Amino acid sequence: MGASLCLYAAGMALNDWADQNEDATCRPHRPIPSGRIRPGTALAASAGLTAAGLALARQAGREAARTAAVLAATAWAYDLGLKRTKAGPAVMTAARCLDLLLGAVATSRSGTRAALGPAAALGAHTFAVTMVSRHEALGGSRTAPLAALGTTAVVGIVTSRRRGLGRRRSRSPEGLTHAGLAAGFAAGFAAGFAGPLIRAVLDPSPALTRRAVGGGIRAMIPLQAALAARDGSVGAAAAIITLAPAARRLSRRVSPT
Repeated sequence: MGASLCLYAAGMALNDWADQNEDATCRPHRPIPSGRIRPGTALAASAGLTAAGLALARQAGREAARTAAVLAATAWAYDLGLKRTKAGPAVMTAARCLDLLLGAVATSRSGTRAALGPAAALGAHTFAVTMVSRHEALGGSRTAPLAALGTTAVVGIVTSRRRGLGRRRSRSPEGLTHAGLAAGFAAGFAAGFAGPLIRAVLDPSPALTRRAVGGGIRAMIPLQAALAARDGSVGAAAAIITLAPAARRLSRRVSPT
């Protein structure tokens, strides 16, 4: 988890550094154009956090170290240029999937295959959010949030279904509890993201498009909680969902996009 957090924070800092000129015009409230953080500080923080993430991943073994290295390279390539190309959404999706797979590789080799399904769900959501984010500076697109609505519905339905148990166990009190939690978290994910998306479809202004992107980023919390509950990890699901209130409060102070 430490490696994942470091690499995620590194990507955010590098994104601010790479976007400083665009942000000065379109998003002057961002840390660098507003003067709260110097460009060199953001770049140094990104490099340091990347090194820390790679070092932590090495502690979990060679496979985790290789996965972390590919993840870091993907994130840097995205922020430094690929985000502005047609490949941008696919590259960001790959980074999110690699981040999830890093956790699986670090904990258990046998868990890597089982993590492919959750990675696909998170990847589909990430792709949808990234497509919307490409219009957050100028707005004007109804197609991207409308497509994201469809993706959200599919991901929500698939994620709400309990998997990995036999018929008898799935009907047990424990199985029904897991299924109920997964369905509840999946519903929260879909409802939380659908609202901002609908508003962006009706009025594709930059402000509402940015809110939709922010809603999509925050929706990753109930989505990951649903994925954990779906696989029977109730404790992990509970721990993840407790982050939702803090994420909402933080987004009011610091833009998540």
